[in-house]
Order: sequence, then structure tokens, then C-alpha cells
Amino acid sequence: MRIALVLEYDGSRYCGWQSQPQGCSIQDTLEATLSKIAQEKIRIITAGRTDTGVHALYQVVHFDTSAQRPVSAWIRGVNALLPNDIAILWAAEVSGEFHARYSAVERRYIYLLLNQPVRPGLNNNKVGWYHHPLQLEQMQSAGAILVGEHDFSAFRAAECQAKSPVRTITRLTISRQGNLFVFELCANAFLHHMVRNIIGCLVYIGKGKYSVEWMHALLDSRNRAYAAPTFSPAGLYLAGVKYEADWRMPEFSQLPVIPGLSIHN
Repeated sequence: MRIALVLEYDGSRYCGWQSQPQGCSIQDTLEATLSKIAQEKIRIITAGRTDTGVHALYQVVHFDTSAQRPVSAWIRGVNALLPNDIAILWAAEVSGEFHARYSAVERRYIYLLLNQPVRPGLNNNKVGWYHHPLQLEQMQSAGAILVGEHDFSAFRAAECQAKSPVRTITRLTISRQGNLFVFELCANAFLHHMVRNIIGCLVYIGKGKYSVEWMHALLDSRNRAYAAPTFSPAGLYLAGVKYEADWRMPEFSQLPVIPGLSIHN
């Protein structure tokens, strides 16, 4: 049978999602735990790989198994064996045609950026940080330029393995709550480092290094060398994966719960 899971995790102490020889990834940890519950080797497929230090509020995986287990075993049983910074939120048996990655029609990311003169301590790994004041309206205007279908080569990591740099951003909003900026990005799919590279460029514009029009030029250049450095992974959260309604996947819209910070939709 094929099982789908929705999980959340704090990526601070992991070397990203993808399996590594040293076994330090979230995939390695989850596969080892699922294998114990199933009493057979389990390999999982994910909706999207997250980088070192990136978190997830809503990550989707699927796996095939011959083990007959109640749904509670794939939730409470797995959670009992997982480290405290990874948790299964939902599980269900799904059709063999369901694919966590290829059935997905949209991904949602949230980036939390603390804008204050001194770096955070308590929330060190939960938010990004920038020390110079940022202009919200400038970043909002620049972000609007990226909405739609574009060649995002200028925001693509050199090691990106995607066959095409063309992606469609359906939503890019930026709001401010005190000294916290909340970025929300939705797209059919994202390139490697695409979100963090966009955040870096928006920060350049927000601090006044470049004008809003620079974003047009950068997008048209299709040249990563002209863009800002990749921004910190600390404030990045995979916040949702959308599927067609027929798959009956649960919907979650929560934002991160950060000590001392009040974040609203």
C-alpha cells in the first residue's frame, strides 16, 4: 500500500532534507524510524527538498510498504520514536497514483526576517536577521515584479538540477509586524535556493542599495552573478504543499510559533 504523511520539523540541527552518507538529514531520520515501525526498509519520496537549517510547517511525503498498520501507528507510533524536532501531523493510505512531488500543484514558503540593530539570541535559528532599516513599500513593489511566469535563472543556484528555470509565482506578499517582516511566496515549484536568493535581492532593494527597477533588469538578465548573495536559511519555512481536491489532502494555514513574537495571517 502507499501511505502519505504530512510532517513538520525544525531544520536547525540537520544537514537538510536529502539523505547523506553520514545520516544527518531529515530524510535519513524519518526513513530509519518508519523502517522500525514497518519492520522493513522504507524509502520515502518528498514534495520538496529543504536545505540545511530550513524548517517545515507542512511537508508531504509518501512511501510504499507491505506492512499492515493502523493509521495511528504512522502518526503516534512514529512520533514516539522520532526526535522531538520532527513530528508527523497526518497520515492516510492513498492511491498508488498519488505522488508527493509530481501530484503537487503549488508550494508555499514563508520567510521571517527580524529587522533590528542587534542579532537575535532566543530566536537565532527561527528568523533571519538584517541590521539596517528596510523600506516595506520598496520591497513590495519589487516583489510584485516577480509574480507570474518567468525565467528565474538569476535566482537559481549553480548546482540546481531542474531541467527548466521557468517557474510561475502565484503570490508574493510582504507584511510588517513591528520589527518583523513576513514574506510569503507561492509557486508551482521553486528552483534550488530560489526563495533565499529572492529574499536577498529584496533586502538589497529594501535597504536602498538598488531601486525597484533593478528587479526588472535582474530578472531580464537571467544571470545569477548580478543578484544578491543567498540569504540565511534560518527564517525559511516550507509552509504548505497544495494538491488537487481529489487527493483529499488536509489544509494547514498556520504560521510559525516563535517565542516572544506575535505573527498573524
